[in-house]
Amino acid sequence: MNSRELTEITVVGNDDTGLVARVTTLLFERGINIEDVDQAVRDGIFRMTMHVETSDMTVDEHRLRRDLADLGDDLDVDVRVRFPSERDTRQVAVLVTKESHCLQRLLAARGDLDAEIGVIIGNHDDLEPVAKRHGIPFHNVGDEKGVHDEDHLLSLLDDYDIDLLVLARFMRILSPEVVFRYEGRIINIHPSLLPAFPGAKAYRQAKEAGVRVAGVTAHYVTTDLDQGPIVTQRVFNVPDDTTVPEMRERGQPLEADALLEAVRLHLNDDVSVRRGRTELTDTDEEYRLGMPSKLGEVTPDSPIDGSVIDEATGESIGESDD
Repeated sequence: MNSRELTEITVVGNDDTGLVARVTTLLFERGINIEDVDQAVRDGIFRMTMHVETSDMTVDEHRLRRDLADLGDDLDVDVRVRFPSERDTRQVAVLVTKESHCLQRLLAARGDLDAEIGVIIGNHDDLEPVAKRHGIPFHNVGDEKGVHDEDHLLSLLDDYDIDLLVLARFMRILSPEVVFRYEGRIINIHPSLLPAFPGAKAYRQAKEAGVRVAGVTAHYVTTDLDQGPIVTQRVFNVPDDTTVPEMRERGQPLEADALLEAVRLHLNDDVSVRRGRTELTDTDEEYRLGMPSKLGEVTPDSPIDGSVIDEATGESIGESDD
């Protein structure tokens, strides 16, 4: 069964013995079948995401939500429930700082997305006028230095019933408190070809390393900085005399393009994560995950190992068993 047809239950809080047993027992007693469960602990914070079948449960939705909330209060953890009926129109929150290019690209395509951009959240107020022009609520959760208030952020995400967080050049690291609540539902754009040059000042890192090509990466966010599963990438050349500002100018349109493609893939349920990497599901869509296909026409296809035959043995030379 598709995960969108199942009820999603997320438990986040301080790690403690017996959490899993208490939650699963409550579900079992109410005739609820667990289809999938994933859990992790980071920096003392526990996260469990469950997809459960509630069509045959012995209580109504209101009672289940109340029972889980009471259990959460007893265990001192946060429990969220999202029923399939509540996800007919998915809500997207776009997180920004001061750079507008990725936000503008998303807003230009909003009519074609299988979701609604419900709110724009910044850690500065620079992009509030952009949000106002498009009639989208804007909230500033940052202080004068741009440090965001995560409690305020989490409250807003809850108020707007957010399904997907898009980090459109949001220049702050999200803690496990946020990442665990939205595991697999946060997409970031990073200005390098990850895993190369993670962290800050990626274009400068690439320039100083003397790369001949640079690029950008849209990826799912995990608690490991810039190491989440890669969704889409774009590449551009870096001539000898290219400056860092020129690299940034060349990369920004590609950042916007790669991020939008990754968002589309996610919203169309055309990408899944398995063993730390993304895979395309069966789809008729033609997505561009990396370089344009026309580059295949100029990419050499020979020689390769095994393309030469040993006349004495009739066997290919140079075959690898990798």
